[in-house]
Amino acid sequence: MRVGVITFPGTLDDVDTQRAVRYADGEAVPLWHGDHDLKGVDAVIVPGGFSYGDYLRCGAIARFAPVMQEVIEAANKGMPVLGICNGFQILAEAHLLPGALTRNHKLHFVCRDQWLAVENNTTAWTTRYDKDAEILVPLKSGEGGYQADEATLKELEDNGRVVFRYVGDNPNGSRNNIAGITNARGNVVGLMPHPEHAIDALTGPTDDGLGMFLSLLDTVVKA
Repeated sequence: MRVGVITFPGTLDDVDTQRAVRYADGEAVPLWHGDHDLKGVDAVIVPGGFSYGDYLRCGAIARFAPVMQEVIEAANKGMPVLGICNGFQILAEAHLLPGALTRNHKLHFVCRDQWLAVENNTTAWTTRYDKDAEILVPLKSGEGGYQADEATLKELEDNGRVVFRYVGDNPNGSRNNIAGITNARGNVVGLMPHPEHAIDALTGPTDDGLGMFLSLLDTVVKA
């Protein structure tokens, strides 16, 4: 399993994400934002950080990076793609996922361990979880409020496209307590919390996040 991890100017979590891929017995392949090349990978992860300094809107500039043109094309053909935090924002800006991420409702950066409920365990990134399982992973974002119009929310809810939902207090004002969603095909997932920081109980609150990377391994092997 070869998994590309993109680095943009301002990316912070690419090294942690590469480590998570290796924990799942995968080969982490660094991808550079300025290249039109996915290097023959089986999947792509768009990690967290502050791409291009979060100017304009979070992810608005990164969406036009040369590498993202390749990601959009590959995702539309079925390649598994995961966007974490800023990566989720980038996937939304690239229209690979619907809706938008806005300033947290209390206008403060939130950094805490966060419980999530697994709503959909059939995506390329969630098969290792039981449906309705609760997992604990770090959340760290200032613009993590998921927003969408009523029609989009209805489509997501009616078609099982909410992947993760916040448990307990809503940390950022996301509609319907949504923490992560998928596209209709189930190969593209975006979430605000950070599974790559919860792959080993020695360095994170739990190892609950490792399931996402092991799920990808299962998806690639089956393919």
